[in-house]
Amino acid sequence: MTDDLFVAGTTGDPADPADGPAGGVRTAARVAETSEGAQELLERPATPPAELRRELGAVLRLPEGGVLDPGDIDVERRDDETMIINMGPQHPSTHGVLRLMLELDGETVLRTKPVIGYLHTGMEKTGEELTYVQGATNVTRMDYLSPLNNELVFSLATEALLDVELPPRAVWIRMLMSELQRVSSHLMWMATNGMDLGSTSMMIYGFREREMVLTFFEKATGLRMNHNYIRPGGVAADLPDGWEDDVEVICETVLARTYEYDELLTGQPIFRERTEGIGNLSAEEALALSATGPILRSTGVPWDLRRTMPYLAYDQLDFDVIVGTYGDNFDRYSIRLNEIRESIRIIRQVAERMPPGDYRVQDRKVTPPPRARIDESMEALIHHFKVFTEGFRVPEGEVYVAIESPRGELGCLLVSDGTSKPYRMHIRGPSFVNLQTVPLLLRGGLIADAVAVVSSVDPVMGEVDR
Repeated sequence: MTDDLFVAGTTGDPADPADGPAGGVRTAARVAETSEGAQELLERPATPPAELRRELGAVLRLPEGGVLDPGDIDVERRDDETMIINMGPQHPSTHGVLRLMLELDGETVLRTKPVIGYLHTGMEKTGEELTYVQGATNVTRMDYLSPLNNELVFSLATEALLDVELPPRAVWIRMLMSELQRVSSHLMWMATNGMDLGSTSMMIYGFREREMVLTFFEKATGLRMNHNYIRPGGVAADLPDGWEDDVEVICETVLARTYEYDELLTGQPIFRERTEGIGNLSAEEALALSATGPILRSTGVPWDLRRTMPYLAYDQLDFDVIVGTYGDNFDRYSIRLNEIRESIRIIRQVAERMPPGDYRVQDRKVTPPPRARIDESMEALIHHFKVFTEGFRVPEGEVYVAIESPRGELGCLLVSDGTSKPYRMHIRGPSFVNLQTVPLLLRGGLIADAVAVVSSVDPVMGEVDR
């Protein structure tokens, strides 16, 4: 037995009862196996005052360059006993392998600490070992509820370094697929949030409508998720025959069903009690924590990158940015429900104005030849082989591109050293950043509301851990 497993009060003697199955050595061993280090939520007496005060916003409102003196903070010390429990990482309502450590006073949540890293796959480092041609197959797996958005931001960053101009049809196809992806993601949230609050009907309905979108994705890309459809230079293939009819059926059906969801949930007394005034967040706190997406907009801040920093051709479309007032669970629900309707509005405009032409750049250094040419031309075969084995070289430079994913600002930083692989790739995942709001949202609430609050944040752990 190694010394680092011993604790005070034990002798190390196997015959000593303190070192038996319930003794200190076994206890310390179990702690050593499960400890997440600095991520752990410590007992209150062992927690620095600055950390105890952090969830109240004292740290958030410091001026730039300001220093917090822990001695100046009046920390509330509780004489009665509190309890620290784990929620997750295998809890079905943490929306992935998220572990929350909660300090409870009875049923009231005093402190919360999210513990992450259980799904870590090193996708950013993997991206630096893959060519730009292969990169989309990697990033598409981060936020597995909106893979097309992941592919889009990576492709836009690569194209910014290449300084290529996409054909109009490729731009509009990307907008169509991105908005369908937003509808799919929000439907998934409607379904799981309904289940988290006890509505099994909403779970069934949400998956039912989402299935229509995934069926269209399979028809257009060949896969229901992790598509590798949006690629540097355009998209992998043109839209399938009859896509206009498929899209219109989706729009008509989902739009009509959103009003059914409205009737099922919005006025339902139990749903209102579980959402109204629960998990409040102020605009000041949301901005200080860099929250984006529905969380920020629920506080009344109209920040949507499609409108405030337009990309693709969103500046040519007519749509509204949905905002809330109170920053509570109900506002976040209302925003996502109405964003489904706004996305349908966008999809119909895109379908109506879809331009003809090429669906990818006709630059031989970036785009492989059509498959039909491979059987006819040795040059085309060689070109195809080189693009998919060696990739294409990207000029030296550094770029950051951001888009509005269903969860907020999804950013991609690429640094090129002139080779066919990124020198550095970093993803600004909105789920990761938005997770910072959980301790503020849960503070002072009931343990029964923890599931509803975590659901309202809509974290995807593949994007958090990357």
